[in-house]
Amino acid sequence: MTDTVERKALTKEHLLGVYRVMRTIREFEERVHAEFATGDIPGFVHLYAGEEASAVGVCSNLDERDTIASTHRGHGHCIAKGVDTGEMMAEIYGRRTGSCHGKGGSMHIADLSKGMLGANGIVGGGPPLICGTALAAKIKGTGGVSVAFFGDGASNQGTTLESMNLASVWNLPAIFVAENNGYAESTASTWSVSSDNIADRAAGFGMPGVIVDGFDFFAVHEAASEAIARARGGGGPTLLEMKFTRYFGHFEGDQQTYRAGEVEHARAELDCLKRFAARVTETGELAQADLDAVDAEIAVLIEGDVAAAKAAPLPTEADLLTDVYVRY
Repeated sequence: MTDTVERKALTKEHLLGVYRVMRTIREFEERVHAEFATGDIPGFVHLYAGEEASAVGVCSNLDERDTIASTHRGHGHCIAKGVDTGEMMAEIYGRRTGSCHGKGGSMHIADLSKGMLGANGIVGGGPPLICGTALAAKIKGTGGVSVAFFGDGASNQGTTLESMNLASVWNLPAIFVAENNGYAESTASTWSVSSDNIADRAAGFGMPGVIVDGFDFFAVHEAASEAIARARGGGGPTLLEMKFTRYFGHFEGDQQTYRAGEVEHARAELDCLKRFAARVTETGELAQADLDAVDAEIAVLIEGDVAAAKAAPLPTEADLLTDVYVRY
């Protein structure tokens, strides 16, 4: 990233906004974790806590022209792309006021008005979608970019590999973000992924591949900024690999017998929010009081979202056959 871009992008207002979104994701996920334990949330949830720098570092470079496709671990991507947290919480609780009217739940939150194509219960389901939206942006000349977030498990899926090949063949404005948290469910990526780095596979598709410290917002922001600028300028797709770990299990209820100690180490030594706060306060770009005010603001926001979701109505039998088909 050039100095000119950095000065323009990372103003005090921008840094506060970045911290606010990362704190919102963390607070949202920690609260869903607590609420799920009460038994009031139907279905399954897969939490994004610990990975906030990836979603926010990428999406802070995007605008209303751009689209993203997510995964089963999609809450962070949704929030980073601007989906309303109140509607998200209501959706997780299965309420009519949810972003999908209570019919999708945690794994299927979507908001096309925000460019959020949807979380996805299909491993590797997102990359083909962004090839479509990227092609549309290219044909229409909007300057839009499409981003697919996917995990290390999806990096082995044919849909992902075929999408990367197609994006290169058609020179699409597409970014593939491999969020390598070390496990495909409970299977270690060191065992299941043939190459040492997912990013190394980019060479086979004629695109740049970049390995990024996924705990470092600034590293993610810079790598994503360069890839997105190249895509907008007609330079084609990029594969970014974020290396980090998730703080919770694959799903709520996962006993996590396959790992020990790494989460405690990550929370204490690598946490993206702590690293962000340390950097901006040490440089004087933000004061601790600024960050504390954001923390208090977000705590109130999420508390209100939970209360509103619990009070909202459930879908009725009359809602069963609504929103089934799209009419053009």
